[in-house]
Amino acid sequence: MSDLGHVLILAGGLSAEREVSLRSGHRLRDALQEAGVEAEVADADAGLIAAMTSDPPSAVFPAIHGAYGEDGSIQEILALLGVPFVGAAAEACRFAFDKPVAKAVVRAAGLATPASVTLPKETFHDLGAAAVLARIVATLGLPLFVKPARGSALGASRVMAAEDLPGAMISCFAYGDTALIEQCVLGTEVAVGVIDLGEGPQALPAVEIVPPASGYDYAARYTAGQTRFFTPARLPEAEAAAAAAAAVTAHRALGLRDLSRTDLIISGGRPFFLEVNVAPGMTETSTLPMAIEAAGRALGLVCRDLLSAAAARGN
Repeated sequence: MSDLGHVLILAGGLSAEREVSLRSGHRLRDALQEAGVEAEVADADAGLIAAMTSDPPSAVFPAIHGAYGEDGSIQEILALLGVPFVGAAAEACRFAFDKPVAKAVVRAAGLATPASVTLPKETFHDLGAAAVLARIVATLGLPLFVKPARGSALGASRVMAAEDLPGAMISCFAYGDTALIEQCVLGTEVAVGVIDLGEGPQALPAVEIVPPASGYDYAARYTAGQTRFFTPARLPEAEAAAAAAAAVTAHRALGLRDLSRTDLIISGGRPFFLEVNVAPGMTETSTLPMAIEAAGRALGLVCRDLLSAAAARGN
């Protein structure tokens, strides 16, 4: 058995992604057990701080998705408690979680990212939704992709026709007060995981995502059978190398550590950055475990090594 001691996996939380987070946490627990690590899955609730104060874990693996798990909140709490944890520090999480900020940071680092506008819902109320939406279509063209500026795939949708844009905005604003509206770059959609086991961030094989006709929305991400995945992605060698380099660049530029997942569109041989995730899913339909397996590694051993590195450095 591992000498890691008391390992805690944080899963659940109160966001709309609670059930997926629990699936990630339980799969992670099982994988760690296969690697000789006894880990406990704990919810992020009112009893968490008292529990960790009375019985401090040797290391924590956050597997909470969405706000609170990825916006730096839980990382800030763990830092306050002096508990070592896997993943990026709170400040880096805040940058990565805010999609327009992340796009600006990686663009400054030399990556391409689709043209976009970011607007709060008050703008549509104050200036007239019809006029604002018409100007967006005139400037960015179609198709478009609409998603909350902060958060996950909930409330995100692809817009092929101008008359569908108002409905997409309503769906978006159900999950956040600010919308990111991007040009929908057409190409091959890939997710590229990055892990750092002490030798600097290394890209895993890209996972190609072939969603249903409705697009790669939240249901398509987490419902088995809705989306097809190819690992490694069916890319020419040069494009695969460019995708790997882009993911590592994003990881470094945003100040991330341990692990991340960068979503890209490969169009015209060039990777376009969409967003980055600091707490990638670990479910049966999640791309990071697929990439780890494609790299010839075991999920449990990789996560064990990440926990060991976190315990060694402190928080």
